Amino acid sequence: MRHNNKINQLGRTASHRQAMLSNMACSLITHKRITTTVAKAKVLRRYVEPLITKAKDDTTSSRREVFKYLKSKTVVTELFQEVSVKVGDRPGGYTRIIKLGTREGDNAEMCFIELVDYNENMTKQAAKPKRTRRSRRRKSSETASVEVESQATEAKADEAVEVDKKDNKE
Repeated sequence: MRHNNKINQLGRTASHRQAMLSNMACSLITHKRITTTVAKAKVLRRYVEPLITKAKDDTTSSRREVFKYLKSKTVVTELFQEVSVKVGDRPGGYTRIIKLGTREGDNAEMCFIELVDYNENMTKQAAKPKRTRRSRRRKSSETASVEVESQATEAKADEAVEVDKKDNKE
């Protein structure tokens, strides 16, 4: 029976699994998005999110704890200086898994795993204001600018007419 054995071993030994997850976490932090299988992405999420939470507190102790898992000074520096600053106010859920379909060779389910705050496409869609189709009124700032432009064009037209009248009189 498998009571309290919830870890997905991914068909690897413990040392191979730890090395693979460390490398995948380094790639995720460096590139902000990687493509992998769904099973590996779910395990990676459980591996990397506590590290990002520890990175919010920039102390020597937390840097050493994170370095035990990642084994790369440049990645640890990037995690503490860039990623932790960007996700500082987020209470968790730093990664997103987006399923892509199946791989052609072995039909494995593939997905993206990415850091949430680094996807510009998703943040642009969320920041876009919702427009209704019922209102045909223009906003007050737009109408004011349109009125100013129309007055300027009328003034130019009046000046052109006056110049033509002077030319005709002479």
